[in-house]
Amino acid sequence: MALLSLQTEHFRNLAPGSLSFSPWVNLIYGANGSGKTSLLEAIGYLGLGRSFRQNRHQVVCTEGHQGFVVFGEVLPDTPDARNLSGGTRAPRCRLGFSRDIQERETRLRVDGENVYSLSVLASLFPVSVIDPGVFDVVAGGPGKRRQFLDWLVFHVEPFFGGVWQQCQRTISQRNQILRSGRIDDQQLQVWDRQFIEVAEKVDEHRRAVFAEFEAVFRSVLSDVHSEWATALKVDYFPGWDRKKGLANTLREHREQERKVGHTLYGPNRADLRLRYHGRSVAELFSRGQQKTLVILMKLAQGKVLASHGKQVTFLLDDINAELDLDNRRLLAERLNRLGSQIFMTAIERPDPSLLWEIPPPEYKVFHVEHGRLTEEQTSASGASE
Repeated sequence: MALLSLQTEHFRNLAPGSLSFSPWVNLIYGANGSGKTSLLEAIGYLGLGRSFRQNRHQVVCTEGHQGFVVFGEVLPDTPDARNLSGGTRAPRCRLGFSRDIQERETRLRVDGENVYSLSVLASLFPVSVIDPGVFDVVAGGPGKRRQFLDWLVFHVEPFFGGVWQQCQRTISQRNQILRSGRIDDQQLQVWDRQFIEVAEKVDEHRRAVFAEFEAVFRSVLSDVHSEWATALKVDYFPGWDRKKGLANTLREHREQERKVGHTLYGPNRADLRLRYHGRSVAELFSRGQQKTLVILMKLAQGKVLASHGKQVTFLLDDINAELDLDNRRLLAERLNRLGSQIFMTAIERPDPSLLWEIPPPEYKVFHVEHGRLTEEQTSASGASE
């Protein structure tokens, strides 16, 4: 879907009021601290249910207030809906997120009706963030790559979210037994059976989606004229030795898990292993190569979802500080080809001609100052009037 309008109340330093966006490309610029990233955070709340910068809701609430609201209208996942003109109006979906900080209560709404799971909002509005922190997908620990894969699995496999939540609850219960110090082997075996059953379901979903991702990622790499792109290998590791099986692995490492007090093998230890000539790319690749690699992985994610009829809204935060011009062009051009909606922030006013050989169908430029966005006239908007 594409976000057409946004309203916020008491969200960081954003000024109240309604904003209208292009369903294709939105370029936002302003000084540091002006509210550029806050805008992307607010958009992210409609698709992620949280900030991509902080773990606590209260940090995004304007000082002196006890709650905040984010409300948006999105278009359905059909290219025709974004190309309608004149008096024709495509059907829209209304998404809302509010948080009462004092009561610690979250309220979610879709088309005026209450919903009770963040997964409902997430499934309706896929949001992918590319900010300085995303490059840890390559250089960081397995958790970052697991999160990268699971975001894609969630949007492709409709039952994955529930299965993964069930798996996490089982792991939590199993960890309590391991930490208790008085382990009842019979009780642990009961939880092991439940754990193995749900772990295999999680693994099945992940393997199926990874197979899709790997094929698309390989095609994306084929357009990169560099030796490392040819020699790069990406493998999915489920979190245990598949040849042994999870049941045998747990039995063999029972004492080890008792000593550490938590589950060491299972879907909670899954990873995407990126290797170049048999060694981790984190050890061998330069910072610039790692950034290029993450961009290509994000593009592959978007292509997989596009093949399932879903368009991703990409939030590109201050990428000028992280990416050279060639990589910015690579990212912007490929996202434009995908038909993705883009929100891109920068300090200086962006020049679309530097990013695209063929301009996007429509773009808007906004200047932000003290949390207030002002739309500026562009050649694209002038041509459409």
